[in-house]
Amino acid sequence: MGICFSIEEDQMLQQHQRLQQQKQEQQPVQCEKSTSSAPLAPRDVKDLRESPVYSNVDIFTYEEMRLATKRFRPDLILGEGGFGIVYKGVIDENVRQGYKTTQVAIKELNREGFQGDREWLAEVNYLGQLRHPNLVKLIGYCCEDEHRLLVYEYMGSGSLERHLFRRVGSTLTWSRRMKIALDAAKGLAFLHGAERPVIYRDFKTSNILLDADFNAKLSDFGLAKDGPMGDQTHVSTRVMGTYGYAAPEYVMTGHLTSRSDVYGFGVVLLELLIGRRALDKSRPSREHNLVEWARPLLNHNKKLLRILDPRLEGQYSDKAAMKVAHLAYQCLSQNPKGRPLMNQVVEILENFQSQEENLEEAILQSGGSGLTLYEVPKDTTRTQSQRGEREPEGQTSNPGKGRSKSEPPNDCDLYSPSPDLLCNDNSTSSGS
Repeated sequence: MGICFSIEEDQMLQQHQRLQQQKQEQQPVQCEKSTSSAPLAPRDVKDLRESPVYSNVDIFTYEEMRLATKRFRPDLILGEGGFGIVYKGVIDENVRQGYKTTQVAIKELNREGFQGDREWLAEVNYLGQLRHPNLVKLIGYCCEDEHRLLVYEYMGSGSLERHLFRRVGSTLTWSRRMKIALDAAKGLAFLHGAERPVIYRDFKTSNILLDADFNAKLSDFGLAKDGPMGDQTHVSTRVMGTYGYAAPEYVMTGHLTSRSDVYGFGVVLLELLIGRRALDKSRPSREHNLVEWARPLLNHNKKLLRILDPRLEGQYSDKAAMKVAHLAYQCLSQNPKGRPLMNQVVEILENFQSQEENLEEAILQSGGSGLTLYEVPKDTTRTQSQRGEREPEGQTSNPGKGRSKSEPPNDCDLYSPSPDLLCNDNSTSSGS
């Protein structure tokens, strides 16, 4: 079953790639024309102050930020990351006359932290220009004197990281995980398909935020970069991002492409499937790096079913799990050209979700049990500890060749060999 799917999926990807190349060849003039009409992004904070260009983004005073957060009250702190502290706030008549009451998340830049004006301005520039249902909305900013703050829409359910790796309480269901994966894929596909392509560069569970209805949106654009244009094949840049999510060729060469984001998406998809962090030193040494341990098992059906998140038992069919696992396998290819484009990933996940919904509806109409949508395979009915621990087959697998095994210094979350190392151990964003 898994082999048949692999052949069909590979054929679909090859067809999509041919169509995408034809489309790009037919539209070089349109891309050049539309790029020139985009507003010129401010080069620095001084430039932004002198000529604000984003009419859909509000400019706040520092006093308004103090009022919105009740003078940055500690009990309103949502989280703290490499950027600084994130507060929950409310902007209303008491903050600015005539302003409609709006719940917000306010990030204040830590002037002694690892990120500075460049990353702050990158967020303003990208989210000031880009609007999409799967990108967190930038409501406004403050750059008064030395203060640097960003005001986002409030995301009521926090980060994907918070829900996926929680030790107690309700867990994310299979269908919800697949919906989150699709939402996040749409966000990346939008960035890659923009008039000037944008490479997100820091795709990870803590940067995927969930609203009250668990719709997923990408946040934190501090590391985003303009993608290659024209005849360029890549963008050369210092290596920044999160260790465990960064594509191996980018870590080794500093060459950044949209396929670098595809690799990061593959890591998150793997986390959604298995329920483990990309890096987890509490596991046995062979399992510290999730990709190195799990990727060789993704195309082996029996081995795959043994390593899936035991909390999801009974919520998926074997065929569904193998389809998603195969997509993750392709996204995590060591060869960047072997990875699908994000618009192809979106189409695959949309087709998959449509098939799942049709199957669920058929089961419900036939009077099936409302407790589980699929029959639990007989060979997978084992205790949680048995499914969650290492399997003998996985112990002999070798890490992928060419993948960096080095750990970042001081257990920093963000990997960078440059002096500008970004450390973000408890990275949280606007709804965490």
